[in-house]
Amino acid sequence: MAGDMKLIGQYDSPFVRRVAVALQTYGIAYDHVPWSTFGDGDLVAQHNPLKRVPALVLDNGEVLIESGAILDYLDESVGADRALLPKSGAPRRAALRRIALMTGAADKAVSFFYAKLFSTALDPDFVSRCEGQIRTALAAIDRECGARAGDWWHGPTPGHDDIAVACVTRFIREAYPDLFDAEALPALANHCARAEALPVFSAVEQTFTPPKG
Repeated sequence: MAGDMKLIGQYDSPFVRRVAVALQTYGIAYDHVPWSTFGDGDLVAQHNPLKRVPALVLDNGEVLIESGAILDYLDESVGADRALLPKSGAPRRAALRRIALMTGAADKAVSFFYAKLFSTALDPDFVSRCEGQIRTALAAIDRECGARAGDWWHGPTPGHDDIAVACVTRFIREAYPDLFDAEALPALANHCARAEALPVFSAVEQTFTPPKG
């Protein structure tokens, strides 16, 4: 895919990847700019002063930041009938809650990773709390995967909640292998295996590479 729209950030970020999967699903052409927030921080800052990814540069030069805001724009662009969220009511609220749970877990996982990277020692209670939050989020979403009737929540293909679950889980599994136990989380593991087998996911995959402190 190539186009005037540009997606900035590396695919090992669950936030960048969830946007990329949506772009692939919608068939929206874009150029991928794989800048790192560490190695290319000054370049990222030209589009987001926070030096965070993803950033989506539209073909008119406008820049969108934060994955949720970017996906909201993409949903609006393709129209409500193609959007990867239920239109309204309890199904929509449930999907948004699942997304909030998993993106919150990703935020915790990223901040905890950086704390370990740049600190010589961390308080054991802080470590226990962070690891516990990540584990309980995964356990909660595993229960929801197990209670679901079909392969996906939104319909015959993955919606934004399905995508967020798969992208965040992959990041946690690679960044914190001790916190992801596939045998203890069978429904979640199956969800992720189904997602990762889809072309829209395999087209935008990247193994997590830790930055150097």
